[in-house]
Amino acid sequence: MVDGINNNNGVSAGLADGALTKAFGGNEAMGQDAFLKLLVAQLQHQDPLNPQENYEFVAQLAQFSSLEQSVGINARLDALAAQNQGLQNSQIVGMVGKQATVRGNIVSLKGQGDIVPISFKLEAAAENSTVVIRDQAGRTIRTLPVGKRAAGVVTVSWNGQSDAGLPQPAGPYQVTVTAKDVNDAPVALTQQSSGTVRSVSFDQGFPVLQLDNGVKAPVGDLVSVSPSSTNP
Repeated sequence: MVDGINNNNGVSAGLADGALTKAFGGNEAMGQDAFLKLLVAQLQHQDPLNPQENYEFVAQLAQFSSLEQSVGINARLDALAAQNQGLQNSQIVGMVGKQATVRGNIVSLKGQGDIVPISFKLEAAAENSTVVIRDQAGRTIRTLPVGKRAAGVVTVSWNGQSDAGLPQPAGPYQVTVTAKDVNDAPVALTQQSSGTVRSVSFDQGFPVLQLDNGVKAPVGDLVSVSPSSTNP
């Protein structure tokens, strides 16, 4: 008679193992639903001659209560993070129409007579530096010798003309800056581009600024913001 009961226990244990595997769904991470399924499966397949002790059951209920509280806390933290992200996005949208400087190598010529500022940041002093401006086809339009400059932000102006003194059409132009130190070694630098913020997009999972010179830059590349020169 004892042997029969032992066999039934083996069957129950097998059923329990199958139920537990199904409850977990092959996933090692236990969530709130999986915990409930595990508890129900344990109660259904426990040995009727050796039922679970009360203190064990209470301990499991305490574990479930703790898990439920953790889930609630995580949900509230997610809601708070979403709210903060919404506030940040609203602030970023407020930059539309303002003048922004971002890391990049594109400048915009708006028409004849327009003076285009070109900025870059030298990580160390440069004995000699040069700015080369190219059109959309990659043709070199203008070469501007900058000469010796100290470390920091350097700004030069382009009058919108070619090396031959011919006015260039409005549009975006690519800028390449090179700098060398006293030992003729390259100096690290960061190029910057300025323009009016036309729009902000969030479809890539982070804010991206669209400038009127055609530059698209993540908000992390933003260097400075100022009121648009067209604003009163």
